[in-house]
Amino acid sequence: MTKTVFIASAEPYSGKSLVTLGLVNMLLSKAQKVGYFKPVITPGPDDKHDAHLDTVLRHFQLPLAYEDTFAYTGPEVLRLIETERQGEMIDTIIRRYKQLEEQHDFIVVEGTDFVGQGTAFKFDLNVTIAKNLGEPVLLVVSGEGKTTAQIISNTLTALRGFEAREVQVLTVVANKVHPGQVADVQELLRAQLPAEVILSVIPEDKALLNPTMQEIHKALGGRLLFGEELLGNQVDNFVTGAMNVPNFLNYLKENVVIVTPGDRGDIVICAVQANLSASYPKVAGVVLTAGWEPEEPILRLLRGLQTVIPILAVPTGTFETSARLAAVKSRISADNPKKVQLAIRTFERYVDVPALAQQLTTFQAEGITPHMFQYRLMQWAKRQRRHIVLPEGNDDRILRAAAQLLHQNIVDLTILGTTEEVLASVKRLGLSWPTDHVRIIDPVHSEFYDDYVNTFYELRKDKGVNEDMARDLLRDVSYFGSMMVYKGHADGMVSGAVHTTQHTIRPALQFIKTKPGVSVVSSVFFMCLPDRVAVFGDCAVNPNPTAEQLAEIAISSAESSRAFGIEPRVAMLSYSSGTSGAGADVDKVRQATELVRRKRPDLKVEGPIQYDAAVDPLVGRQKLPDSEVAGQASVLIFPDLNTGNNTYKAVQRETGALAIGPVLQGLNKPVNDLSRGCTVDDVFNTVVITAIQSQQQ
Repeated sequence: MTKTVFIASAEPYSGKSLVTLGLVNMLLSKAQKVGYFKPVITPGPDDKHDAHLDTVLRHFQLPLAYEDTFAYTGPEVLRLIETERQGEMIDTIIRRYKQLEEQHDFIVVEGTDFVGQGTAFKFDLNVTIAKNLGEPVLLVVSGEGKTTAQIISNTLTALRGFEAREVQVLTVVANKVHPGQVADVQELLRAQLPAEVILSVIPEDKALLNPTMQEIHKALGGRLLFGEELLGNQVDNFVTGAMNVPNFLNYLKENVVIVTPGDRGDIVICAVQANLSASYPKVAGVVLTAGWEPEEPILRLLRGLQTVIPILAVPTGTFETSARLAAVKSRISADNPKKVQLAIRTFERYVDVPALAQQLTTFQAEGITPHMFQYRLMQWAKRQRRHIVLPEGNDDRILRAAAQLLHQNIVDLTILGTTEEVLASVKRLGLSWPTDHVRIIDPVHSEFYDDYVNTFYELRKDKGVNEDMARDLLRDVSYFGSMMVYKGHADGMVSGAVHTTQHTIRPALQFIKTKPGVSVVSSVFFMCLPDRVAVFGDCAVNPNPTAEQLAEIAISSAESSRAFGIEPRVAMLSYSSGTSGAGADVDKVRQATELVRRKRPDLKVEGPIQYDAAVDPLVGRQKLPDSEVAGQASVLIFPDLNTGNNTYKAVQRETGALAIGPVLQGLNKPVNDLSRGCTVDDVFNTVVITAIQSQQQ
């Protein structure tokens, strides 16, 4: 079940606020704690609050601080994108959202508004945010002023924009549709939308679309002369009063606002009298232009009446005032509870509320983005603080990563090396760290050294190791660090920035050993691609695994995938798909696939399968139409180290993907290897992964 839904629009003034109010009202009847989050807000003039955000909080009296319900303002987002800091932006949005999610049963997330330029950019921003939060979408499109064909085209274009990024749209709301078009829009859209997408068509309603005199007063400014108590009057039409009264009266329509120069006292009196007369339509108000106000006798007459329509005086000329008036867009605000209630009733009338509630109950997000994956890793690592040993204290990358880990309060660390050399490097690099969560150990002078030597000797004496050999080996930081893990003095080890893979994992194989039922240690990379995270195995350890070993690697990789929140769909890769190929290499993969199916019938696995058929939905449907893995594989198992290592590096370099790993799997306790070309981020992420692995042991 999802705990959230993302309300997105594809254009300005779509009526997204109506849908938000209706949805929050619906959810408050089904959940105790409903939260609201708008990642990017549009503040009013002079940095005032976002009007719609303020309406939701005030009307429903949600117990949320205003500053907790958003991450950025629109201008702040533009500055981040201009300085190529999109990743930082998404990370912050995820963090702010997750803080709310922890405190609520359900969160309604509302996409950015489309005020100003850059509609295409803002639509893409909405898609990106929804994708990274893993949220289903309720898509709102506007039918205002459009032909039926335009409504259909705009809706399908917006839908394809989300589908292209694998963001699921649960419901489409075509809003503000002319009543005469409703039936055609309903029929044509239903025929072209996927069957599982709920469709709602809401006809335009003047009571929702048109502004009040209060909104006109706010938009035009000026001075209110009369009628404060009637500022809630709805404005459906406006007319310029520039002719003689008898002719002017013929142009009055229901809920009209009259724009006229301030010296036209005859028009003012005419407007007030017409509003009182049963023979003429209701007059919503009068706007007096050019900075003029009626003469004193007219004002005295108006002051003597019991009720006077709103009369507003503005400094601008009649033409400019009329143009500004025509541009006023109505907003549903907490100051107009009647309009809020009308919006909620409209939502309930035209949206299939039970079907939408059922969709939200059964929705399961597929896949995970790199930003969300890294956020989860950080949160999981912090659940239970672990102690990780870093043997290579002589490497600057290790020390920089250690400083980041300690400052973010993620793990406790032991760094191997002489205290003087490590601290000198820390000073040279300009680093600092909290000393209560880190210690530096020189293996030879450690209080544990003799005990570790004796333990290693006892464990390996049957393999020809004598005490002198044990003493020499325990001087090696890889052996010493691995022994710390074996003895429980550390929860895991990360090495390999300086040492080879074999140097790093050999001690672990000698005495930490593999888990029961596991005969081969293997590795996976978590490949953080632009819009998803895939698991690649084995790309670092086993040069040419047998069919049995390949099956074991696939099962271990699937378990690693699930342990880190990625639903495993396993593709056993080869140079052919299905039954199309023959030869020793493809037969090995076919045999390994059958072994996986026999040992773990609960796993979704396909093989042999080519890479493109495994990850591209279109190719997958063409080559293996009945497969539940083809086109959507999340775990990709390579037939040998040559293929796997080259492929992960090619994907990493060509796509800019972050490759976290290699993460070793199959050991009793976590020991992980770094590439000698690793970055500080690689060290940081691998330590986080190792901490989580130790929690799962």
